[in-house]
Amino acid sequence: MLPILQNQSDLTMTSRDLASLVEVPHDSMLKTIRGLMDKGIVSPTETRFQNEQNKQFYPEFKIAKRDLFVIASGYSSIMRARIIDRWLELESSNHQAIPKTFAEALRLAADQQEIIQSQAIQIEHQKPAVEFVDRYVQCTGNLGFRQVCKLLKAKENDFRAFLQDNQIMYRLGGEWVPYANHSDAGRFSMSAGIGKNDHAYESAKFTPKGVEWVAKLWSNK
Repeated sequence: MLPILQNQSDLTMTSRDLASLVEVPHDSMLKTIRGLMDKGIVSPTETRFQNEQNKQFYPEFKIAKRDLFVIASGYSSIMRARIIDRWLELESSNHQAIPKTFAEALRLAADQQEIIQSQAIQIEHQKPAVEFVDRYVQCTGNLGFRQVCKLLKAKENDFRAFLQDNQIMYRLGGEWVPYANHSDAGRFSMSAGIGKNDHAYESAKFTPKGVEWVAKLWSNK
């Protein structure tokens, strides 16, 4: 398979904006993008956004130009035109952001310094979680839900809601199981067993890779 080549621009469009342009639910757009990712066709950056209504965090993608046009190819000519027009608007706005005078350059430099300081504060707040990840990845073995809660110092109800809201795990027949894309990514290990009354069950545990990944998400919530 040929490597995916992206343009060098930092300009991106979010999956939410793209879903709005083609008039589909964001969940449907996420499914389309993940399907293309599974086939190795696109490689957008996964991130999260905060819903203004319930203040919960949900997944979204930041999509570069090349991947955007690949995704757009699956829609009608009218929808493709909308996507391309919107991208051209973003490119035009991006070009206008380049300072034209010394005063504008100073203002831009000051704004960038504020961003750097804000990021430094965020990194400082995340240190405990980052240090936890550094310690844990040196270990081996899979951990159950409660063990991960203990390591993250998270309340079980809060952590379970977090996993559900971010489409990481869901309830199936009384058991909590991971979504297929997370199992395929090696973040969970599944094992079958027999419980009371000969009840068969399937248990999901976080792999070291999964703990590292979910700890970073949890620290950014």
